[in-house]
Amino acid sequence: MSTTAAPGFPHRLIATDLDGTLLRSDESISRRTRDALAAAAAAGAAHIVVTGRAVPWTRHILDDLGYDGLAVCGQGAQVYHAGEHRLLTSVTLDRQLAGVALAKIEAEVGPLFLAASRDGLDGEVLVGPGYEVHGTLPAIPFTDASDLWTAPLNKIYIQHPTLSDDELAKVADQAAGGFVTVTMAGEGIVELLPLGLSKATGLSLAARRLKLRAADTIAFGDMPNDIPMFAWASRGVAMANAHAELKAVADEVTSSNEEDGIAVVLERLLA
Repeated sequence: MSTTAAPGFPHRLIATDLDGTLLRSDESISRRTRDALAAAAAAGAAHIVVTGRAVPWTRHILDDLGYDGLAVCGQGAQVYHAGEHRLLTSVTLDRQLAGVALAKIEAEVGPLFLAASRDGLDGEVLVGPGYEVHGTLPAIPFTDASDLWTAPLNKIYIQHPTLSDDELAKVADQAAGGFVTVTMAGEGIVELLPLGLSKATGLSLAARRLKLRAADTIAFGDMPNDIPMFAWASRGVAMANAHAELKAVADEVTSSNEEDGIAVVLERLLA
Protein backbone atom coordinates (compact mmCIF):
# COMPACT_ATOMS: atom_id res chain seq x y z
CA MET A 1 0.00 0.00 0.00
CA SER A 2 1.40 3.37 -0.96
CA THR A 3 1.45 5.97 1.79
CA THR A 4 2.96 8.88 -0.14
CA ALA A 5 0.28 11.38 -1.03
CA ALA A 6 0.25 12.87 -4.51
CA PRO A 7 1.03 16.58 -4.92
CA GLY A 8 -1.99 18.65 -3.95
CA PHE A 9 -3.60 15.94 -1.80
CA PRO A 10 -3.05 17.07 1.79
CA HIS A 11 -3.54 13.84 3.78
CA ARG A 12 -1.72 10.53 3.73
CA LEU A 13 -4.23 8.79 5.97
CA ILE A 14 -8.05 8.78 5.88
CA ALA A 15 -9.73 7.41 9.02
CA THR A 16 -13.45 6.70 8.76
CA ASP A 17 -16.01 5.56 11.27
CA LEU A 18 -18.56 3.06 9.94
CA ASP A 19 -22.11 3.50 11.29
CA GLY A 20 -23.57 6.89 10.52
CA THR A 21 -20.44 7.86 8.58
CA LEU A 22 -19.15 5.49 5.89
CA LEU A 23 -22.29 3.33 5.99
CA ARG A 24 -25.74 4.45 4.94
CA SER A 25 -28.70 3.48 7.10
CA ASP A 26 -29.07 0.18 5.20
CA GLU A 27 -25.40 -0.62 5.98
CA SER A 28 -24.37 -0.16 2.34
CA ILE A 29 -21.56 2.03 1.01
CA SER A 30 -22.48 4.15 -1.98
CA ARG A 31 -20.70 3.86 -5.31
CA ARG A 32 -19.77 7.54 -5.10
CA THR A 33 -18.06 7.04 -1.74
CA ARG A 34 -16.31 3.88 -2.92
CA ASP A 35 -15.01 5.77 -5.97
CA ALA A 36 -13.82 8.72 -3.87
CA LEU A 37 -11.90 6.40 -1.53
CA ALA A 38 -10.40 4.58 -4.52
CA ALA A 39 -9.30 7.91 -6.04
CA ALA A 40 -7.73 8.94 -2.73
CA ALA A 41 -5.91 5.61 -2.58
CA ALA A 42 -4.65 6.18 -6.12
CA ALA A 43 -3.36 9.54 -4.90
CA GLY A 44 -1.39 7.70 -2.23
CA ALA A 45 -3.60 7.98 0.82
CA ALA A 46 -4.16 4.97 3.07
CA HIS A 47 -7.65 4.29 4.43
CA ILE A 48 -8.27 2.89 7.91
CA VAL A 49 -11.74 1.97 9.11
CA VAL A 50 -12.10 2.94 12.78
CA THR A 51 -15.26 1.54 14.34
CA GLY A 52 -16.82 0.78 17.66
CA ARG A 53 -17.91 -2.60 16.30
CA ALA A 54 -15.75 -5.54 17.30
CA VAL A 55 -14.23 -7.63 14.50
CA PRO A 56 -17.09 -10.18 14.21
CA TRP A 57 -19.58 -7.34 13.57
CA THR A 58 -17.19 -5.59 11.13
CA ARG A 59 -15.63 -8.34 9.02
CA HIS A 60 -18.54 -8.81 6.56
CA ILE A 61 -18.57 -5.09 5.74
CA LEU A 62 -14.83 -5.00 5.09
CA ASP A 63 -15.06 -8.09 2.91
CA ASP A 64 -17.89 -6.54 0.87
CA LEU A 65 -15.84 -3.39 0.41
CA GLY A 66 -12.88 -5.44 -0.84
CA TYR A 67 -10.93 -3.87 2.02
CA ASP A 68 -7.60 -5.57 2.70
CA GLY A 69 -5.84 -3.05 4.95
CA LEU A 70 -5.86 -2.41 8.68
CA ALA A 71 -9.04 -1.74 10.62
CA VAL A 72 -9.42 -0.48 14.16
CA CYS A 73 -12.35 -2.28 15.82
CA GLY A 74 -13.96 -2.53 19.22
CA GLN A 75 -13.61 1.18 20.02
CA GLY A 76 -9.83 0.97 19.66
CA ALA A 77 -9.42 -2.37 21.42
CA GLN A 78 -8.56 -4.35 18.27
CA VAL A 79 -6.27 -3.73 15.32
CA TYR A 80 -7.35 -6.15 12.61
CA HIS A 81 -5.63 -7.02 9.32
CA ALA A 82 -8.58 -7.44 6.95
CA GLY A 83 -6.57 -8.88 4.08
CA GLU A 84 -5.12 -11.62 6.27
CA HIS A 85 -8.21 -12.01 8.51
CA ARG A 86 -5.84 -11.72 11.46
CA LEU A 87 -6.08 -9.92 14.79
CA LEU A 88 -2.86 -7.96 15.36
CA THR A 89 -3.56 -6.42 18.76
CA SER A 90 -6.32 -6.74 21.32
CA VAL A 91 -7.04 -5.01 24.64
CA THR A 92 -9.46 -6.60 27.09
CA LEU A 93 -11.58 -5.18 29.87
CA ASP A 94 -10.55 -5.88 33.47
CA ARG A 95 -13.61 -7.82 34.56
CA GLN A 96 -13.16 -7.04 38.24
CA LEU A 97 -13.04 -3.30 37.56
CA ALA A 98 -16.00 -3.63 35.21
CA GLY A 99 -18.02 -5.32 37.95
CA VAL A 100 -17.18 -2.50 40.36
CA ALA A 101 -18.12 0.07 37.69
CA LEU A 102 -21.50 -1.56 37.07
CA ALA A 103 -22.24 -1.68 40.78
CA LYS A 104 -21.43 2.02 41.15
CA ILE A 105 -23.61 2.99 38.19
CA GLU A 106 -26.54 0.86 39.36
CA ALA A 107 -26.22 2.40 42.83
CA GLU A 108 -26.99 5.74 41.16
CA VAL A 109 -29.66 4.81 38.60
CA GLY A 110 -30.99 1.36 39.49
CA PRO A 111 -30.82 -1.86 37.42
CA LEU A 112 -29.31 -1.69 33.94
CA PHE A 113 -29.94 -3.73 30.81
CA LEU A 114 -26.64 -5.35 29.83
CA ALA A 115 -24.79 -6.77 26.85
CA ALA A 116 -21.13 -7.62 26.36
CA SER A 117 -18.66 -8.17 23.53
CA ARG A 118 -16.26 -11.07 23.97
CA ASP A 119 -12.70 -10.81 22.76
CA GLY A 120 -11.31 -12.52 19.65
CA LEU A 121 -11.92 -12.92 15.94
CA ASP A 122 -15.12 -14.82 16.62
CA GLY A 123 -16.08 -13.29 19.95
CA GLU A 124 -19.82 -13.43 20.53
CA VAL A 125 -21.96 -10.53 21.68
CA LEU A 126 -24.03 -11.60 24.68
CA VAL A 127 -27.35 -9.81 25.25
CA GLY A 128 -29.29 -9.86 28.50
CA PRO A 129 -32.99 -9.43 29.25
CA GLY A 130 -34.34 -6.02 28.27
CA TYR A 131 -31.32 -4.99 26.21
CA GLU A 132 -32.37 -3.79 22.75
CA VAL A 133 -29.97 -4.56 19.89
CA HIS A 134 -30.29 -2.02 17.09
CA GLY A 135 -30.13 -3.49 13.61
CA THR A 136 -29.80 -7.14 12.66
CA LEU A 137 -26.35 -7.97 14.02
CA PRO A 138 -25.99 -11.46 15.53
CA ALA A 139 -26.13 -11.81 19.30
CA ILE A 140 -26.56 -14.56 21.86
CA PRO A 141 -29.13 -14.11 24.65
CA PHE A 142 -28.26 -14.79 28.29
CA THR A 143 -30.34 -14.78 31.46
CA ASP A 144 -27.71 -15.38 34.15
CA ALA A 145 -25.51 -12.30 34.64
CA SER A 146 -22.62 -14.53 35.72
CA ASP A 147 -22.34 -15.63 32.06
CA LEU A 148 -20.88 -12.19 31.28
CA TRP A 149 -17.72 -12.91 33.18
CA THR A 150 -16.78 -16.38 31.88
CA ALA A 151 -14.51 -15.19 29.03
CA PRO A 152 -12.37 -12.12 28.22
CA LEU A 153 -14.38 -9.06 27.12
CA ASN A 154 -13.66 -6.00 24.98
CA LYS A 155 -16.56 -3.99 26.38
CA ILE A 156 -19.86 -3.97 28.20
CA TYR A 157 -22.93 -2.25 26.77
CA ILE A 158 -25.45 -0.64 29.10
CA GLN A 159 -29.00 0.65 28.65
CA HIS A 160 -31.48 2.11 31.11
CA PRO A 161 -35.29 1.83 31.02
CA THR A 162 -35.89 5.59 31.35
CA LEU A 163 -32.65 7.57 30.97
CA SER A 164 -31.61 8.86 27.54
CA ASP A 165 -28.26 7.82 26.10
CA ASP A 166 -26.75 11.22 26.94
CA GLU A 167 -28.09 11.09 30.50
CA LEU A 168 -26.90 7.52 31.06
CA ALA A 169 -23.42 8.23 29.67
CA LYS A 170 -23.07 11.28 31.92
CA VAL A 171 -24.17 9.46 35.06
CA ALA A 172 -22.03 6.42 34.24
CA ASP A 173 -18.95 8.56 33.73
CA GLN A 174 -19.51 10.45 36.97
CA ALA A 175 -20.09 7.25 38.94
CA ALA A 176 -17.48 4.96 37.40
CA GLY A 177 -15.13 7.04 35.25
CA GLY A 178 -12.20 6.17 37.49
CA PHE A 179 -12.61 2.46 36.76
CA VAL A 180 -13.62 2.32 33.08
CA THR A 181 -13.89 4.60 30.08
CA VAL A 182 -17.50 5.48 29.28
CA THR A 183 -18.45 6.39 25.72
CA MET A 184 -21.55 6.76 23.58
CA ALA A 185 -21.30 5.27 20.11
CA GLY A 186 -24.81 5.52 18.70
CA GLU A 187 -28.49 5.19 19.47
CA GLY A 188 -28.86 2.93 22.49
CA ILE A 189 -25.11 2.28 22.60
CA VAL A 190 -23.43 3.40 25.82
CA GLU A 191 -20.29 1.40 26.46
CA LEU A 192 -17.88 0.62 29.29
CA LEU A 193 -14.34 0.15 27.98
CA PRO A 194 -10.89 -0.53 29.43
CA LEU A 195 -9.78 2.60 31.27
CA GLY A 196 -8.02 5.02 28.91
CA LEU A 197 -9.04 3.19 25.74
CA SER A 198 -10.43 5.14 22.78
CA LYS A 199 -10.50 5.09 19.01
CA ALA A 200 -7.40 7.29 19.12
CA THR A 201 -5.52 4.51 20.93
CA GLY A 202 -6.14 1.95 18.20
CA LEU A 203 -5.75 4.44 15.35
CA SER A 204 -2.36 5.56 16.60
CA LEU A 205 -1.19 1.92 16.75
CA ALA A 206 -2.47 1.18 13.24
CA ALA A 207 -0.98 4.40 11.82
CA ARG A 208 2.39 3.58 13.35
CA ARG A 209 2.39 0.26 11.50
CA LEU A 210 1.97 2.25 8.27
CA LYS A 211 4.68 4.73 9.34
CA LEU A 212 2.08 7.50 9.40
CA ARG A 213 1.36 10.16 12.00
CA ALA A 214 -1.50 12.17 13.42
CA ALA A 215 -0.35 15.11 11.29
CA ASP A 216 -1.02 13.00 8.17
CA THR A 217 -4.60 12.15 9.14
CA ILE A 218 -8.09 13.35 8.27
CA ALA A 219 -10.83 11.65 10.29
CA PHE A 220 -14.58 11.32 9.65
CA GLY A 221 -17.17 10.48 12.31
CA ASP A 222 -20.61 11.12 13.77
CA MET A 223 -20.75 10.32 17.50
CA PRO A 224 -19.08 11.30 20.81
CA ASN A 225 -16.89 8.18 20.65
CA ASP A 226 -15.17 9.86 17.68
CA ILE A 227 -14.05 12.87 19.76
CA PRO A 228 -10.69 11.32 20.80
CA MET A 229 -10.01 10.39 17.15
CA PHE A 230 -10.69 14.01 16.10
CA ALA A 231 -8.38 15.25 18.85
CA TRP A 232 -5.62 12.94 17.57
CA ALA A 233 -5.99 13.63 13.84
CA SER A 234 -4.88 16.83 12.15
CA ARG A 235 -8.41 17.39 10.80
CA GLY A 236 -11.77 16.11 11.99
CA VAL A 237 -14.85 16.12 9.76
CA ALA A 238 -18.27 15.54 11.31
CA MET A 239 -21.21 14.31 9.27
CA ALA A 240 -24.34 16.49 9.04
CA ASN A 241 -26.13 13.82 11.07
CA ALA A 242 -23.47 13.91 13.82
CA HIS A 243 -24.09 14.35 17.52
CA ALA A 244 -23.83 17.97 18.69
CA GLU A 245 -20.83 17.16 20.92
CA LEU A 246 -18.80 15.98 17.93
CA LYS A 247 -19.85 18.90 15.73
CA ALA A 248 -18.64 21.24 18.46
CA VAL A 249 -15.05 19.97 18.16
CA ALA A 250 -14.98 19.28 14.39
CA ASP A 251 -12.91 21.33 11.96
CA GLU A 252 -15.64 20.92 9.35
CA VAL A 253 -19.17 19.58 8.99
CA THR A 254 -19.93 17.79 5.72
CA SER A 255 -23.10 16.28 4.26
CA SER A 256 -24.80 13.36 5.97
CA ASN A 257 -23.87 9.72 5.57
CA GLU A 258 -26.94 9.33 3.33
CA GLU A 259 -25.68 12.17 1.11
CA ASP A 260 -22.10 10.92 0.59
CA GLY A 261 -20.51 13.29 3.08
CA ILE A 262 -17.13 11.55 2.92
CA ALA A 263 -17.09 11.70 -0.86
CA VAL A 264 -18.01 15.41 -0.83
CA VAL A 265 -14.85 16.22 1.15
CA LEU A 266 -12.52 13.81 -0.65
CA GLU A 267 -13.65 15.01 -4.08
CA ARG A 268 -12.93 18.59 -3.07
CA LEU A 269 -9.46 17.66 -1.80
CA LEU A 270 -8.73 15.66 -4.92
CA ALA A 271 -9.90 18.37 -7.34
